[in-house]
Amino acid sequence: MKLATPVSISVIAEKIGAEIIGDPDRVVYGLNEIHKVEAGDLTFVDKEKYFDASLNSAATFVIMNRRMHCPEGMTLLFCDEPFQAYNNLVKEQRPFCALTAHISDSAKIHPSVILEPNVVIGHNVTIGENSIIQANTTIVSNTIIGKNVNIHPNSVIGSDAFYYKRYDTHHEKWHSGGRVIIEDDVEIGACCTINIGVSGDTFIGKGTKFDSQVHIGHGAVIGRHCLFAAQVGIGGKAIIEDGCCLYGQVGVAQNITIGERAIVLGQSGVSKNIAGDKTYFGSPCQEVRETYKQLAVLRKLPDLAKLMRALEELQNKNNNESQP
Repeated sequence: MKLATPVSISVIAEKIGAEIIGDPDRVVYGLNEIHKVEAGDLTFVDKEKYFDASLNSAATFVIMNRRMHCPEGMTLLFCDEPFQAYNNLVKEQRPFCALTAHISDSAKIHPSVILEPNVVIGHNVTIGENSIIQANTTIVSNTIIGKNVNIHPNSVIGSDAFYYKRYDTHHEKWHSGGRVIIEDDVEIGACCTINIGVSGDTFIGKGTKFDSQVHIGHGAVIGRHCLFAAQVGIGGKAIIEDGCCLYGQVGVAQNITIGERAIVLGQSGVSKNIAGDKTYFGSPCQEVRETYKQLAVLRKLPDLAKLMRALEELQNKNNNESQP
């Protein structure tokens, strides 16, 4: 997420009670998780196994719980609780603001847009011309919707990220500061849910079509002209490239990439990166021909088991007959 107004790192350090290691005169332009950072962004790390990734990332600022040598071009902030510090900064920059009307006065809705009964539109939402928002749909604050978008009844666009930091005694919610961005000519079926990113944006590319009951996790990036059948679930920060087709009940794990024009057949589970221009099936999925070969072998297992038992019985019989 980009800050509405850039903030000096010295001001942030004072606010969170952190020690500055490096240049104190730089300015912060955004807050982002490590997966989404760009130059000018501030991120955090509180686990040693991620220190190297953070210090070698594109981030300009890193909040850490260990004093370390500051890489050139970075500024580090040392404090005891980096997650708490970062989470509080996101809350400050993107606070929860309750609606007091079905349609916020700050929403920018083109006059040609059709809003059916009981639609709820949050603060700072933008909806482009000729779009249709069908009955009982909720569009949460800061969502951007393009032209000719059709959202079917009872969908929720912009719900919070399902993202928690785990402690020994409890789970603490990450405050969601991202947005949902939907490009032109997208169709979203009934009862779909699209989460906002924790700090980055969840993105739906131009011309993509969703069936009913599709769920898109926080910060996922869905390419252009994709087709998702009913009950597809996409994990947080997954990347689905252009032209992919996911059949019904496909599940996609977080943080993975599906290449362009890949086809994933129904009820498959995608647990690692897969290449484009191929068809996949199974859980975990693999190329469909390989899966079908394995299934053909599995169907023969009962007959093979019977044959093995028969061979064992014959061997036992021969052993008994050979004994004096």
